[in-house]
Amino acid sequence: MKYMLIWILFFGLDITSAYSQGIEVTGKVVDAKSQSPIEFATIKLLNSASGQMIAGTTTLANGNLLLSTENKNFSVEVSFIGFITQQIKEFEVVDNQVNLGTISLEQDTKQMSEVVVQGQRSTTEFQLDKRVFNVGQDLSSTGASALDVLNNVPSVTVNIEGQILLRGTGGVQILINGKPSVLTNDGGNALGTLTADMIEKVEVMTNPSAKYNAEGTSGIINIVLKKEEKKGVNGSVSLNTGVPNNHSLGFSLNKRTEKFNLFSQIGVGKRTMPEDFETINSNSSTGAEVRSVGEVEKNEKFFNLILGTDYYFNDKNVITVSGNYAMEIESENSTGNFSTYNGQGAPLSGWQRKENTEATNPKWQYEMQYKSDFSEEEEHFLLISAIGSSFAKDQSSTFVNRPSFGEDAQSGEQLSDNDFSQAEYTFQADYTRPIAEKFTLETGGQYFINEVKNDYSIAALESGVWVVNPALSNNFFYKQKVLGIYGTGAYEADKFGLKLGLRMENTDIHTLLEETNEENGQNFTNLFPTVHASYKVAKTFSVQGGYSRRISRPRFFDLNPFYNIRNTYSVSTGNPNLLPEYTDSYEVTGILDHSLFSLSASVYHRYITQTIEDVTIFEDNINITKPMNIGTNNVTGLEINGKMTPTDWWSLSTDFNYNYFDRSGTYESTPFGFQSNQWTGRLTNKFNLPADFTLEVVGDYRSSYQTFQRSISGYAMADIGIRKKIVKGKIIVNLSVRDVFATRISESETLNPDFYQYNFRQRGRFVTFGVSYGFGKGEAMEFSGGRRRF
Repeated sequence: MKYMLIWILFFGLDITSAYSQGIEVTGKVVDAKSQSPIEFATIKLLNSASGQMIAGTTTLANGNLLLSTENKNFSVEVSFIGFITQQIKEFEVVDNQVNLGTISLEQDTKQMSEVVVQGQRSTTEFQLDKRVFNVGQDLSSTGASALDVLNNVPSVTVNIEGQILLRGTGGVQILINGKPSVLTNDGGNALGTLTADMIEKVEVMTNPSAKYNAEGTSGIINIVLKKEEKKGVNGSVSLNTGVPNNHSLGFSLNKRTEKFNLFSQIGVGKRTMPEDFETINSNSSTGAEVRSVGEVEKNEKFFNLILGTDYYFNDKNVITVSGNYAMEIESENSTGNFSTYNGQGAPLSGWQRKENTEATNPKWQYEMQYKSDFSEEEEHFLLISAIGSSFAKDQSSTFVNRPSFGEDAQSGEQLSDNDFSQAEYTFQADYTRPIAEKFTLETGGQYFINEVKNDYSIAALESGVWVVNPALSNNFFYKQKVLGIYGTGAYEADKFGLKLGLRMENTDIHTLLEETNEENGQNFTNLFPTVHASYKVAKTFSVQGGYSRRISRPRFFDLNPFYNIRNTYSVSTGNPNLLPEYTDSYEVTGILDHSLFSLSASVYHRYITQTIEDVTIFEDNINITKPMNIGTNNVTGLEINGKMTPTDWWSLSTDFNYNYFDRSGTYESTPFGFQSNQWTGRLTNKFNLPADFTLEVVGDYRSSYQTFQRSISGYAMADIGIRKKIVKGKIIVNLSVRDVFATRISESETLNPDFYQYNFRQRGRFVTFGVSYGFGKGEAMEFSGGRRRF
């Protein structure tokens, strides 16, 4: 693997050297009024004779531009939405270099009354301690949820259960606008009420700096929501429909004056997610088996409302007050046909088990934030915020068994009740100060409180009366408090950057099972150092490196011993005695960023202790699965991301990730050890067709891999999307087909000396049609590529 990185480094240097024979064009684009850099301004090199475009790019976050050409007769065109386009024809070529200096763009007051976005952002940009995936140019997730967007972000995968993995590993912390959110918890549909058109960008931090909460062994994913700040009234509306049922309506409206910025977003919709399943549970000593085959249909109705306002006391002080309300109404129906067999494979009994589940999940969140800028420097500020949120879940499930043959066929009815409530409070202060031109200091703290109560019971119908099973019922209380304090220092020069940080966190966790009076308390303090460095080897090639120490505290649903009894022969539960897992994470990345293509490659290593993994035990012919701390995990991986534009009508991007696992530890006083590997690949092709049509084709492959007890099967799948812009781009029509060949599956086998377990799940093809319209100074929603949330 190290030879692969060396090859990539030299490959980048060779390509850089090859292109350096042409003329290199550099410069910086700023707003003439504020002198602030303009990001994503469009730069074109035009042939002086024909006027045809020779090359093109967009500016970086600092306004800088870089282009190269072999053609010596060209002019430069600089444009950005709402600004007057500049043509530059007079410049000097010195040593095959053209320095355009600082290019100041004036606002176009005539066009500002009605602005339509025509350009497209680059997909991914690299910063010192994170990567930023800009949402808005991919097609295959019309009407999709936030999890669909995440599933198209490099390094991120979302499996069929909705679990988010970063570089193939769980333990990811999800933030919204840089802070914990009620929308990212484990209950209900979680991120399902956020639709793709609400998201501006996704920040991926595989080695987050000490500024961020140390939670999440594999890293942090920060979802940044759109908030329009252009003056005047801006808005957009989107409508989606599809099969199976996938209907949603999104609306955003913003108004900006000198003192106020009022912003709002509304999303409402309905989804149906059908599923086929098959399970096998076998007693290895007797050969007796229980098999089930069936189907599930989950229906979700959701409503999401975001309201907020920024009040500008002056140009240096602003206060933001916002609120978020979300409601999910769930209904789930399943039918499973169960049958038992003896050791010789002869059928003994059969029955049908039907489930009907109803649940309501209301969520609230409210936030107040104050920001004070201390000088004309953009990055010298104090930020204070307070967040409160609550989430409740009232769920009831009935199970009816109807025997078909055999004396041992199950019969009767069961009732499962789950009354859940959670309250979270986050208080945070961050202070950032540049020192001179190249140094920046950051410091701050965060206090987080999480309180949960879960009242659950399982009962059986006996002689017309529901009788609660005390062994499977309890009141569970959970409280977690985390105090964190951090400091970072960064030095960023033209070629070299270094960022050092240290975070201290004290964690206090308390759990109580009321009926049995079982208490569990944990209190511990940890230090979490972080290091990030970057070096610009050449003008188009740089190297980054990073280290961070992380923690993954057990989530409430990992600790809650509530039993899921959909399949009474294969149940799942939590573990109140679960301990946190720790990760030391290292990585080195090479980045080649040329005007014609970009390529990045990372070699990384994670050492994880007290690894949390689902473990299945066999008791009374029943498989019980719960999370446990099982040994250590050494993960070494290679990740490659590339993008290029062979022609002006075709662009492609690719993502490849390879993981090698080395697991070791002790389970039930017996040492164990094994090695495994896993790889994923994604190829996205985008074609600009005549008449403002755009076609996108995405291929995705996930390999099989091994866990402590299980073998997980791989699969390949494809998505297709097509888009048409009409009325000068103000209206955008999308059609997407996700999982075209219905090949996405979840399949696993558990082989143990005492038992064998097989699980299979599959959902089919989803077709969605969407229309979006932007008005005022807003823009039509160009949905991010991804897949339907599973």
